Parts: sequence; C-alpha cells; structure tokens
Amino acid sequence: MALRRTTKSKLYRYIVYAVLIAVVVWLAVSTDWARIAKLYFNPEIAAKMLPGIITTALVNTLWFTAVAFVGGLLLGIVLALLKLSSIGPFRWIATAWIELFRGLPAILTIFAIAFILPIGLGVPGTKLGGPVVLGLIGLILVASAYMAETIRAGIQAVPKGQTEAARSLGMSPMKTTFWIVVPQGFRIIIPPLTNEFVLLLKDTSLLFVAGTFIWSKELTNFARDASTQNANGTPLIMAAALYLIVTIPLTRFSAWLERRMARQR
Repeated sequence: MALRRTTKSKLYRYIVYAVLIAVVVWLAVSTDWARIAKLYFNPEIAAKMLPGIITTALVNTLWFTAVAFVGGLLLGIVLALLKLSSIGPFRWIATAWIELFRGLPAILTIFAIAFILPIGLGVPGTKLGGPVVLGLIGLILVASAYMAETIRAGIQAVPKGQTEAARSLGMSPMKTTFWIVVPQGFRIIIPPLTNEFVLLLKDTSLLFVAGTFIWSKELTNFARDASTQNANGTPLIMAAALYLIVTIPLTRFSAWLERRMARQR
C-alpha cells in the first residue's frame, strides 16, 4: 500500500532528525572536551587578555571600520553620481575605478597602497601617514567601489516622478539630485549599507599586511599574536566572540530595517 504524500514527508523529517541526533551524540561522545577546553577555552589566558583585547583591539577595530566606512561612503557617492552622469569621460572613470577595486582582492589593494604607492611617489611611507593610514586608504578605496554600486542602484530605484516633480517646481538638476533623489535613494540602501559596515568590520583584519604597531592592532592581529605567544587558541576564540557581539546586532538591525521598509512599500 502506497504511503500518502504527507506521511512520506513526515517520515523523511523523522529520518533527518534521527540522523542529526545521532551525529550530535557521536560528536559529544567522541570529542576530547578536556583537551579542547585547555587549548581554546583556557580561563587563565583569557584573564591575561583583558582588558587589552577590548580597550585596544576592539576599539581599534571599530575605529578603523568607522573611518573606512565614512571615507568609502563619501567617495562612493561621488563615484555613483559620476557613473550616472551624462558626460562620457565621467562614466568611464567611475566604471574603471569600480571595476578595478571590486576586481582586486582587498589584501592586494592594501598592500599596493602601503608599499607600492610610496615607492612610486618616491616618498617614504612614514611621510604619507605610516602603515595604518596607508592601509586605511586602501580599505577606503575598496569600500568606495562596492558602495558606489549600492548607491547607484538606490538612486536609480527612486521613481522618476520625483525628479519630474522637483524640476516642475523650478529646482535645478543639481538641487534635484542632492535634495530630492539622493536622500530618497539612501532610505532604500540603508540595509545593504549596514551589511557593508559588517563586511568592513571583518576586512579590518587585512590591515596587518600594511604593518601595525602595538597600539594600532585590531582584533584579529591582536589575537593572533597573543595566540602565538601563549601557544594557545583562547585569544582567537575571544576575538571571534567579540566579532559576533558586534556583528550579530548589526545584521539583526539590517534585517529589521528590510522588513520595515518592505511593509512601508
């Protein structure tokens, strides 16, 4: 006798649940939890990491992220407007910039700005702000390319009737763009920009390639050095926990904004 579709569906779910439970039980029984706790959850090493991992590493990470985000946002607005311009050379420049820095890995861009640019200019890197500043400039360039496309999409999503209404009231094209179109476009792109902030937060870990000082270490670099010094993975686990403490509320906030804007539309 053939089983009904609902019965087959329930049977399939029960089998999946049983397999998952079996895997979890096997992992729980076979794992050497004492060794894992010693190597990755050592309370003595965790105590040694405090408060530096918060007051130095986390603060630096948030500071670097904020600088890269604001710089990338401002440059991204300019690039988005250039790409939407009716003037051909402006569009070509913006397109080339966006394709270049979106196509290159961020770590290569940071390396190029930190080391190749000073050689090309014939100026020591220290006179250009040092490794931290040059690394941040590289991160800003990468962020600007991604944000430019997000901002451009937001601007193009604004109904053309808004532009036509503004022009009918006697507003110039520039005023229409900056006072009518761009603000409405930003309402649309707030959720993806929040996601971009989260990505930048994690990309600050790439700044190590430019070289850092003790006072300028971000979370990943700080934890990696501490893990090497102590021959223990606890600092890396602490860094991961701090990343999650920051990123999870941001991603939840982004999801809430998307749902709210969907209801408004």
